[in-house]
Amino acid sequence: MITRRKRDEPLLEDSKEFAHQRALMVDRHVASRGITDARVLAAMREVPRHLFVPAVVASKAHGPSALPIGFRQTISQPYIVARMIELLDLTGSEKVLEIGTGTGYQAVVLSRLAAKVFSIERVNELALRAVEIVRALRIHNVSVKVFDGTYGWSDQAPFDRIIVAAAAPEVPEPLVQQLARNGRMIIPIGPEGNQRLARVSRVGTRTQIEDCGTAEFVPLVGRFGWKE
Repeated sequence: MITRRKRDEPLLEDSKEFAHQRALMVDRHVASRGITDARVLAAMREVPRHLFVPAVVASKAHGPSALPIGFRQTISQPYIVARMIELLDLTGSEKVLEIGTGTGYQAVVLSRLAAKVFSIERVNELALRAVEIVRALRIHNVSVKVFDGTYGWSDQAPFDRIIVAAAAPEVPEPLVQQLARNGRMIIPIGPEGNQRLARVSRVGTRTQIEDCGTAEFVPLVGRFGWKE
């Protein structure tokens, strides 16, 4: 588990201009592509996306594309973040496991839509940055740890929802086992250039997998994912 620093970080800068850019981002690159969940759209209008990317690409933070965040990782394009979260069908009471924290953008969006968010990142430097931003934004329902996300977070299971922000060769079995009854998981499956977004639903002891269209993600590296 990543612990707090002793010195509190200042609240990171936001402004009316950034809020305007976020509103345009949601209208142009999210809602216009078919995302209709009002709670998801509202959360993405509120979360300051520019804080989660390096300064050199901050001017592109409200565009349609995925952006590099270092260590061969990316922050997903706004539409795919919205699409995956909408597929989770959150009501606000759920405990959510996120695999692939990155710098924390999706976790912070989820924090406004679910009761608790547990997020795993394998790159220590990215996880530390995510924790800094979460603390600066005074968010109290997100926990982050550095670990192999393909194992899940067994001592916090079961989870009502699981969202995986990297593509696996197949659905990792530990994640299936940590999904609550009637739970739901969204995960991209397949190699680079041939990925599909899967919605895995647990119905009692059975699982159902639904194809939700094409996807493009970095590989999910780990014991039950791709090997480095």
